[in-house]
Amino acid sequence: MTSQNTTHRFSGLLSAIATLGPIGYLPAPGTAGSLVAAILGVFITIYFGFMTLVVMIVIAALVSFPAIDAHHALTGKHDNKEIIIDEVVGQWLVFLAIPLTPLWGWNYLLLVGLAFILFRVFDILKPPPVSTAEELPGAAGVIADDVMAGVLAGVLIMGGMQLMNAYISS
Repeated sequence: MTSQNTTHRFSGLLSAIATLGPIGYLPAPGTAGSLVAAILGVFITIYFGFMTLVVMIVIAALVSFPAIDAHHALTGKHDNKEIIIDEVVGQWLVFLAIPLTPLWGWNYLLLVGLAFILFRVFDILKPPPVSTAEELPGAAGVIADDVMAGVLAGVLIMGGMQLMNAYISS
């Protein structure tokens, strides 16, 4: 096997990571990728803990840069809709705003659903600063808008929980 074949295969693997395999080619790939990320995020948090989710966010973010670049190199398409590794990073970031207890309770499941919906709304509508982050060049722009969408959704969840706690306490 030549080094060119090895490089092409590695680029193909990275491209598949960028699209989460076939999931990126489904209808509404961003929503499909976010749903997969939400399910995996719940599983990781419940069975492996909060810190494992943090580590997985860092790994996904680091891998997403070469994966997106490889997909772009193979397809010639920049920030195409089939690239959904960035949805994983953004969706998992929202989960950092969700309290860990009581896991599997109705409150937890409600917050997971809210995290999914808010992330998708911010990712689709792209209000500033999400739209501003998307303007960064290359893979950074592909990832940054989802990071900002995740941060905004997380801030809304935390703010909503604070308001609920203040209302309940009064």
